[in-house]
Amino acid sequence: MLWSYLSLVVAFIAMCVAAYFYKWVQNLPVAEGKIAGIGQLVRNGAFTFLKREYRILAVFVSIAAVVILLVYPSPIWQSENPLSNVIAVAAYISGSLLSALAGYIGISIATIANVRSASAAKQGLAPAYMAGFRGGAVMGMAVVSTALAGAALLHILTDDPNMVIAFSFGASSLALFAKAGGGIFTKTADIAADLIGKVELGIPEDDPRNPAVIADNVGDNVGDVAGMGADLFDSQIASIAAALVVAAPLGQIEVIFCFGALGLLASIIGVLFARVGKDGDPGKALNGGTLLTCGIYLVLTFIATMLSKGSINIRVWGATILGMAVGVIIGFTSDFFTGDDKKPVEKVAEACKSGPAFTILSGFSYGLVSILPSIIGIGVAALGAYKLCEPLGPGYPMFGISIAAIGMLSIVGMIISNDAYGPIVDNARGLAEMGGLGDDVLETTDKLDAAGNTAKAITKGFAIGAAGLTVIALLGAFQEIVESVTGEIISFNLMDPLVFFGTLVGAAIPAVFSAMLMLGVNRNSQKMVEEIHRQFDTIEGLKEGKEGVMPEYDKCIDIATIGSIKELIPAGLTTIIITLVVGFIGGVRAVGGFLAGNIVTGLFLALLMSNAGGLWDNAKKYIEAGHFGGKGSDAHKAAVIGDTVGDPFKDTAGPSINTQITVVSLVASIAASLFALFSLF
Repeated sequence: MLWSYLSLVVAFIAMCVAAYFYKWVQNLPVAEGKIAGIGQLVRNGAFTFLKREYRILAVFVSIAAVVILLVYPSPIWQSENPLSNVIAVAAYISGSLLSALAGYIGISIATIANVRSASAAKQGLAPAYMAGFRGGAVMGMAVVSTALAGAALLHILTDDPNMVIAFSFGASSLALFAKAGGGIFTKTADIAADLIGKVELGIPEDDPRNPAVIADNVGDNVGDVAGMGADLFDSQIASIAAALVVAAPLGQIEVIFCFGALGLLASIIGVLFARVGKDGDPGKALNGGTLLTCGIYLVLTFIATMLSKGSINIRVWGATILGMAVGVIIGFTSDFFTGDDKKPVEKVAEACKSGPAFTILSGFSYGLVSILPSIIGIGVAALGAYKLCEPLGPGYPMFGISIAAIGMLSIVGMIISNDAYGPIVDNARGLAEMGGLGDDVLETTDKLDAAGNTAKAITKGFAIGAAGLTVIALLGAFQEIVESVTGEIISFNLMDPLVFFGTLVGAAIPAVFSAMLMLGVNRNSQKMVEEIHRQFDTIEGLKEGKEGVMPEYDKCIDIATIGSIKELIPAGLTTIIITLVVGFIGGVRAVGGFLAGNIVTGLFLALLMSNAGGLWDNAKKYIEAGHFGGKGSDAHKAAVIGDTVGDPFKDTAGPSINTQITVVSLVASIAASLFALFSLF
């Protein structure tokens, strides 16, 4: 239990660092003028959305809690210890609450840091970078510390990995809806603002005349900060839960908390030492922080392995480091396909000269190509970890995969810090323009924003890779749970018609889920376009920018809020319900196939959408920097259309698939006993 308690200590230190950074950012000065008022509009809109979303999700959590009480860890009418079902409910609700808290903390700091970063840009790049990065680091430290502390506390109190599975399901189910809802909101506003502002009227991106511009900035927070934070919180706790289930029979639970705590400690050191020079490159600073954290983690875990006197096998350490290394490689592979200084972006930008059809074709094609190296990376990590630990005995090969997932997520504190930095400085750029802070400030915030876009692409690739290894480990956990329930060794042979049936259905789910989310964006964007047209047509002097004439920002925020909440529930529930239907039709073997099919196509689609979307976005920015005709050219208009297609790809459907495949894996584990008892075949 030593490392379980030390995990609580390290988590407490991380929370103190988060509190220090929060106060540090909050105490930075705010520039004079309109910027404080505009920032408050963004903050109010973000919290309005969050409160409405959480009220709806509270109903879902309440219903799910009743179901868990009845069926998990075993049907309550058959249970020898009904109290374990009650504890599982408490764990589930705790996971949901902490996931919600992660989103709340993220929005709270992001809507402070955006104003401070824009204001600090008047003093130069370094102060603005520090405001943005330390704002993101609050999110990074808060998410990982609560995930690690929650898992460690549950282990100390119950010594039952099944309770951590329930905790993880709470985090994952809330994250699924938070990511989907935030993604629909942000892209509803972004697409509408771009199509009317840039394409129709030719006005700047963050022109305050545009009625959707505040909703767009709100969306950066509810989608890219709260949503992505909940997503990575979910991946972190799911990897711990899967590893605990696999590790319990092997007596290796303390290894998980040892490597998890040292990962958080490495991230703490990494964020404390993060700096950029006066005229430095913010992109290199972000990447340098990631590599520094990896190096610290490698050294700390090696020392812990050597000092463990054999209780941590060097092969287990090797599997962990392999997972971390592959995660970083996958992230930087995404950078190659999406970076605005790389060939794919330049080629797509050049294709924009021939019209939007060629923009879409070239971007989609590069997105397809980008799948291969990342999928190979996930495969290498899984196979390498399996083979490294295979000589240790039965059960260790799957433990190797689960500990590789822990390794891949070991530096997630730094990854989230980099990811949250992106939308903070994106907002800062918009606030600087709307607040009239001048061209010098805009030039600085543009540099920060460009680095943020690349950082977001890297972290999305990392998150997808981490989800891939995590759900493979969850498939192993499902197998362990089924064997403990049935007493039989279960294999998922594709020649078994039940397994094949499940595989085909599971393979279709990510596509259906993605379509539902993107259709939601489509419907809501059309409503917002109509509202923007109405305001420009009816508010006298708005289009001309007459002094004192302001658009009705709240109307666009309401459209995005109401529409996203209406759309998020059906998509999430569909995936959960189909998982249960497959289980009750084909039993545990069909569900095993279902999970395998879901994992494979889910990873494919997530990588395609994330990378193609990021590529279209940066192709647009590449043209806006003055290439191929620059702003207002035909190439620019084609690039904007490509970007509007890519927006729901990279910020709505793509990253939500990570959470979807985790959720169905956890649903399968929780309902495994029911599938074993009741199935048609």
